[in-house]
Amino acid sequence: MLRLLAGHPGASVVFATAEAGAGEVVEGHRLITADDAPFSRVEVVLSALPHGVSGGYVQRARAAGRRAVDLSADFRLSPEAVYGLTEVARPRVAAAELVANPGCYPTAALLALIPLARRGLIDASREVVIDAASGVTGAGRTPRRELLFGEVAEDFRAYAVGNEHRHFPELTAALARESGFSGDLVFTPHLLPVKRGILETIHVPLTRVLDRGAAEEIYQAAYDGEPCVSVTHGTLPSLRDVVYRNRVAIGVACVANVRRPRLTVIAAIDNLVKGAAGQAIQNMNVMFGLAETAGLAC
Repeated sequence: MLRLLAGHPGASVVFATAEAGAGEVVEGHRLITADDAPFSRVEVVLSALPHGVSGGYVQRARAAGRRAVDLSADFRLSPEAVYGLTEVARPRVAAAELVANPGCYPTAALLALIPLARRGLIDASREVVIDAASGVTGAGRTPRRELLFGEVAEDFRAYAVGNEHRHFPELTAALARESGFSGDLVFTPHLLPVKRGILETIHVPLTRVLDRGAAEEIYQAAYDGEPCVSVTHGTLPSLRDVVYRNRVAIGVACVANVRRPRLTVIAAIDNLVKGAAGQAIQNMNVMFGLAETAGLAC
């Protein structure tokens, strides 16, 4: 976040916090503890504190009359906040005092599913299957044995199998709210042996047959003019299309040799940018009437 804000033409950082890292200098800012944060000196607080911790400090900022974007999960299911999936909630974000930044996995999945769901094209009698793979930065910076290089390199594994991932309630709630779809999802995250990036392979049961061109046209119409969504035509996205960018790349493929129609949708993002800090800055820009992509490479 500090790296992105360093290149922002319309915002300046007043303070940045850390706990174990307090006193270190990052992007020219000496880090202070969150308890010492001078909320009265800022217009907006961007909080990337841990889940369960962030909410308390965001409430302190709000009590000081400051707007906030919370990157943790603390407000994603709360009526206190606007769920900040920017492309879907832009008018609400613009008026919001508190924005709950979406999780990284739901950001990609929701932008991939909402255009189909809004057109009634997802067959609710069958499950949508989401196989998602993330780089190790998605697990945060806390040292853990299973995230050591020697444990991750040359391996690939699933985790939180069986719809047990903490993003699952957020994903289902947001999809129902924004599209009216309330069918079953099966969400399985995987750990990729790379530093950053998420690739989601989403198997969508359809209510009618769609060829590739028609499906691409649906996404193109849904995201026409969106600076941070890229719809591929005739190809499928990979991590190289999105790393270090505030971009969701979406591509589709028809599924052959099945008795009922399906579409495979591939969605890719950088989990640290469009999946976290970049989308938070995108939402901040909308909240303050700045150019939406200010400080961001989409």
